[in-house]
Amino acid sequence: MAELTLLFDGGCPLCLREVNTLRRRDRGVGRLAFVDVNDPAYDPARHGGITYAEAMGRMHALRSDGEVIRDVEVFRQAYGLVGLGWLYAPTRWPLLRPLVDALYGFWARWRLAITGRPSLEVLCRERCAVPSSAAVAPQTPAQHLHPAS
Repeated sequence: MAELTLLFDGGCPLCLREVNTLRRRDRGVGRLAFVDVNDPAYDPARHGGITYAEAMGRMHALRSDGEVIRDVEVFRQAYGLVGLGWLYAPTRWPLLRPLVDALYGFWARWRLAITGRPSLEVLCRERCAVPSSAAVAPQTPAQHLHPAS
């Protein structure tokens, strides 16, 4: 069993690039496993109960002990397992950690729009068994600066 199973968006070109880098580094070792949440066979019950909407909204991984980790911590641990932990080591520093975590939050919120994908609301309408109000699409920059009254 892999030490860390990363849940990733197989429809995201940047996500695929990252996953392929990690796969190459882990080739033949098996510390990492990867699950494409865009696969129609994705089953939250087999992956820590993490729904499609949750997995698409931010990075998740499952440790071999069943613990769910999220966001930048996934990358810290994954890169550490493939011998590249030094790349993410500065993100643990007390002054950088909150900044990096905030930047990741921004990235996670805008990732679909930045990569030219439909909003999470649209994707969930097609895939999720949750009301569309539970999946809120990010505002465009203009909406954020000038919200409707």
